[in-house]
Amino acid sequence: MPHLVRDWMSSPVVVVDPDSSVSYAMTLMRRRRIHSAVVAVNEKNPSYGIITTTDIRDKIVGQGRNPAETTVREIMSGPLVLANPEWTLMDCSQVMQKYHIHHLPVADAGGALIGLISATDIFMAVEETGWEEEPK
Repeated sequence: MPHLVRDWMSSPVVVVDPDSSVSYAMTLMRRRRIHSAVVAVNEKNPSYGIITTTDIRDKIVGQGRNPAETTVREIMSGPLVLANPEWTLMDCSQVMQKYHIHHLPVADAGGALIGLISATDIFMAVEETGWEEEPK
């Protein structure tokens, strides 16, 4: 039986407002012990971005910007590719490779966010349970 995204994703999704300060997002991420937060860009017509520790390293620390004076909107990445909870981890890994990303929000059939899966989650799944060949 293949490993599925729904079995390894983190839930609930931590969401931050795009107009929040990067300092706020950093504090939220540290307290939750996470490396990314989804940014709800438009709630009426759902579209999302993401802020990651890499964004903070490269766009705040690396550029000498003040996180208290910078909004999440200014450094977030987006729009996001969304994962399906029924994808296999191999499917998920291939999408991450294609787009050169490490985090995928997971949405249900109606488009509601239900989780987030990261490259670290995939690593843990393979390390903890081993690997089963996907059927061809």
